[in-house]
Amino acid sequence: MSFNEELTKRAENIEEMIRLYLPKEEGFQRTVLQAMNYSILAGGKRLRPMLMQEVFVHCGGENEEILKPFMAALEMIHTYSLVHDDLPAMDNDEYRRGRRTTHVVYGEDMAILAGDGLLNYAFETALRAFDAADANEYPRIVRALQILAHKAGVYGMIGGQVCDVESENKQEKIDGEKLMFIHEHKTAALIEAAMMIGGVLAGADEERIAAFEQAASDIGIAFQIQDDILDVTGSQEVLGKPIGSDERNHKQTYVSIYGLEKSAEDVDHFSREAIGLMQLTEGSFLYELITWLIHREK
Repeated sequence: MSFNEELTKRAENIEEMIRLYLPKEEGFQRTVLQAMNYSILAGGKRLRPMLMQEVFVHCGGENEEILKPFMAALEMIHTYSLVHDDLPAMDNDEYRRGRRTTHVVYGEDMAILAGDGLLNYAFETALRAFDAADANEYPRIVRALQILAHKAGVYGMIGGQVCDVESENKQEKIDGEKLMFIHEHKTAALIEAAMMIGGVLAGADEERIAAFEQAASDIGIAFQIQDDILDVTGSQEVLGKPIGSDERNHKQTYVSIYGLEKSAEDVDHFSREAIGLMQLTEGSFLYELITWLIHREK
């Protein structure tokens, strides 16, 4: 089986697993439930839960039943961030993953509530890990919850988004330090959460978790730089969303500051550093996944 076939198969398996955790579309609040499910089932590569699962296996994890709620929860948090990013007050995008964004289909008010609902429901879902755990696994779940909350919050993803929003539509250029802060927090934080939680739930020690965190930071930064590159060089047909949105929104990116050539060089640098920290064997699925993730074309 080729890597692409294996990637598709694993993404489909994760998709089916996530469906098991989605809320039923019923009751007086069913519209927001429909909007939540529409958002999370809009496709996507399921890369964050996939990374979490692969690190769990890489570390010799055994009880995947405590992992699954966290895989679903992380994808819910990632999806809520996209729903809010697409809003007119943020990036104002009408397409995501090849179809209409949530606010276009359900209205801005319901899209805001759907994002709120996904964030809260993510923690309801993650807490279900306790139902499948032995008492000796409880500390791992608590630690995983701490990581999830921190990396998704104001000292993680939201903090990066704040800095990103405040840097838009300004005449002065942001410096490299602030740009790296944005990439490290807005994009890398949830990848860090994925890989750290995978290790924690498998029982890895703190030294190894720290290595995963740094590797995930490198992966996240490289991922975002590649995203910036694709916004310039890609096409809507391939990406499934409009290109050039960064320029239209007067948004400064790694490419606009450093240029395409250096951006590509830095993607390669962060990629090699991450693989070295993970001590991965060339040819393993996790090695191939990280390499493909960073050098993807969409």
